[in-house]
Amino acid sequence: MIEKICNLRDIALGKIKEAASGSEVEELRVKLLGKKGELTEMLKDLKNMALEERKQFGQEANELKNELSELLEVKFREISNNDVKKSLSKGSSFDISLPGTSFQVGSLHPVTIVQKEVERIFTGMGFNIVDGPEVEEEFFNFEALNIPKNHPARDMQDTYWLENGSLLRTHTSPCQVRAMQKYGAPLKVIAPGRCFRNESTDASHENTFFQLEGMMIDKNVSIANLIYVMKTLLSEIFKRDVKVRLRPGFFPFVEPGFELDLNCMICGGSGCPTCKHSGWIELLPCGMVHPNVLRAGGIDPEEYTGFAFGVGLTRLAMMKYGISDIRVLNSGDLRAMEQFSVR
Repeated sequence: MIEKICNLRDIALGKIKEAASGSEVEELRVKLLGKKGELTEMLKDLKNMALEERKQFGQEANELKNELSELLEVKFREISNNDVKKSLSKGSSFDISLPGTSFQVGSLHPVTIVQKEVERIFTGMGFNIVDGPEVEEEFFNFEALNIPKNHPARDMQDTYWLENGSLLRTHTSPCQVRAMQKYGAPLKVIAPGRCFRNESTDASHENTFFQLEGMMIDKNVSIANLIYVMKTLLSEIFKRDVKVRLRPGFFPFVEPGFELDLNCMICGGSGCPTCKHSGWIELLPCGMVHPNVLRAGGIDPEEYTGFAFGVGLTRLAMMKYGISDIRVLNSGDLRAMEQFSVR
C-alpha cells in the first residue's frame, strides 16, 4: 500500500506540472482528492489493515493529501496570473496612467438650493415645515382665505380649473389653513411648494413658479415681529445688507397688508426688464392674518393674532444668482443649470 502511495504521488506530480488551464487543475483535484478520487478510494482500505500498517499508511496518505492540495492551489494561481498577463499583453496600447472616463455630475436646481437655505433659516427660528396638495379644493385656495366667490381678488390669481371642480393652487397659503385646522394655536409654520397661475409670461412672470408661505400665530403677535422675521430672512439669504421698502398692499387674507420690495439686484435699482424699469422687485407680500382666516382655521381671533407672509422662491433665486429672466429656470437648459455647483 505504501508503494501505491508513492506511485500515485509520482503520477499526480507529473499531471499537475503538465496542467495548462484552470479547468484541468480542477479536474485533477476531483480525480485525486474528490469523494471518489484515487486517494480517497485508497483510504477506504484502512479498515482492512493491521493496526501498525494502518497507522503508517494513514500518515503517508494524509501527508500526500496535504501536499497535493497545496500544489494544486499553487498551480491554479500560477495559471490565473499568466492569463492576466496574456490579457494585458494583448492590449499593450492601454496606458494605465491615463485618467479614467469622466462623468458629468449634476447639481441641485437654483430654486431648490434657495428653498433648502430658506427652510434652514426658518427651522432655526422654530418654524415647522408643512406641505399640501398641488391640486387643491376651492375652499382652501380661496374661500378659507377670505376670497369668496365673485370677489375681484380672484382675478389676480386666475388659475387652471379641473372638470371635477378642483384647481391647481395659486399659492401655498392653503397649507396654512390646513395647518391651523390640524395643529391649532400657537403655530409657527412655513409651506414651500409649486404654484400655478394662468397668466402671460415675461422676464419676471411664469405660469409655474415656486413659493414659500409662512405663518406665526400666538398671543400678542404684532407687526414688529413680522418685520424682524423678514429682515432676518433677507440678511441670512444674501449674506449682506439689502435695501428694502415696506409699502401698503391689499391681500384679502391679511389686514393690514404690506408689500416688502427688494431693490433690484440685477440692475442695482437703475431699472431693467426684470424689475419693469422700476428698480424694485416685489418679493414679500405680508401682513397680519385676517380674523376670517383665523376663524376658517378654527382659531379664535379674539384670543390670538398672527402674521403671514409669502416669499417668491423663484424670484429670490433670480436675485441671489443674478438670473435676469424667470423663464430660464423652467427651460430645462442644462447650459444655464450646470453652473450651480451645490449638490
